[in-house]
Amino acid sequence: MHSITKHIGSGYSEPKVGDLHIADINKVLIIRPNHRLGNQLLLTPIVQEVINTFPNCEIDLFVKGGVALPVFENYTQINNIIQLPKKPFSNLFTYFKGWISIKKKTYDLVINGDKNSSSGRLLTQLSKARFKIFGNNYEEIQSKYEDYEHISKYPVYNLRHYLKKLGLPETTAPMPLLDIKLKESEIANGKKILEGIIKNNKKTICLYTNATGDKCYSEDWWLTFYTRLQNEYPDYNIIEMLPIENISKINFKAPHFYSKDIREMAAIIKNTAIFIAADNGVMHLASASLTPTVGFFSVTSSKMYAPFGNGSIALNTNETSIDDWLRAIGNILVF
Repeated sequence: MHSITKHIGSGYSEPKVGDLHIADINKVLIIRPNHRLGNQLLLTPIVQEVINTFPNCEIDLFVKGGVALPVFENYTQINNIIQLPKKPFSNLFTYFKGWISIKKKTYDLVINGDKNSSSGRLLTQLSKARFKIFGNNYEEIQSKYEDYEHISKYPVYNLRHYLKKLGLPETTAPMPLLDIKLKESEIANGKKILEGIIKNNKKTICLYTNATGDKCYSEDWWLTFYTRLQNEYPDYNIIEMLPIENISKINFKAPHFYSKDIREMAAIIKNTAIFIAADNGVMHLASASLTPTVGFFSVTSSKMYAPFGNGSIALNTNETSIDDWLRAIGNILVF
C-alpha cells in the first residue's frame, strides 16, 4: 500500500505565495489513523502548533480507536474526533461512514500527521480543502534540523515549511511538547493517590517495566536495574505502575498501582520526580504529563520516538551501560 500511495499528492496544485492568510484558516483537519496510545499522544505537538498558528480555528481529528477522547479532552479548539474502529472488518459501517464524512465537509487546511500512513495520504487526497499537507519528506528540512525524523516533530516542521513557502514569516517558537493538558484538579487527585501509595514525604521514582514484543526487557534485566536504583537512591521512593495484564518484571517488589484511566495515570506520574520505562505508549503518557522521562531503547529508533522536553532523555541500551543510565538519571534528579 505504501508503494501504491507514496506518489499521492504529487499532482496537487500547490498554492502560490500570498494565497494563504492566517485569518482565513478556520476549519482544520488533522489525520492520523492509528489506534495506539503513544501515537495519539505523539499527535499533540502538531495540534498545539495548529492552535498557536491559527488561534481562531476549529480542529477535527481523524483517528482510530477510542484513546483520542481522553488524550484531547482539554483541547477546547477540537471540534470533532472522527474515530474509526481499530480493525476495519469489525465494523464496516462505522469504518466507511468515517471515510465518507471527510468528503462531506469542506476544510481550509488538511494535514496528514503520518507520512508512512497510506490511508492518511488517501484521506488527504479525498478531502475538500485548498491547502493540503500530505506529509512528504523534505531534504531541506532534514539537513537543517537533526530531529526532523522524530515522529511528533516532522509534522510541525512540515507545517512551518509549508507556511514559509506561501510567504508567511518563519516561526522561531520552540517545538511544542507532548501534552495531555492536565487540570489542577486532576493533578491534585493524582497527588492524593500517590500519597496513599508511598505514605511519606520523600520524592518518588516511578517505573513501568512492561512493553510490547522485542521492546520488553527481561525480568533479570529489570531486577538488576531495580536493585542498583535502590542502592543509588535510598532517599527516594521507588514505585511501579502496572499494565492492564497485572504483571511486573520486578516481581512486585516495589509498591505498585494500576489504573484504567489514562488521565489518572498521567496525574499520578505528574507528581513523581522521574518516570522510567522502555519505549511504549505509557512512556509517551509520562512525557505528555510534562514529567522528566527516561526511555530505554534497544530495537526501536530513539530518533523517531524519544521522549523530549522537561529534561527527558532516550538511552540506547545496546550502546550504553547501567552506569551510564544511573548517571543520566542522577543528572535529571539533581534538578
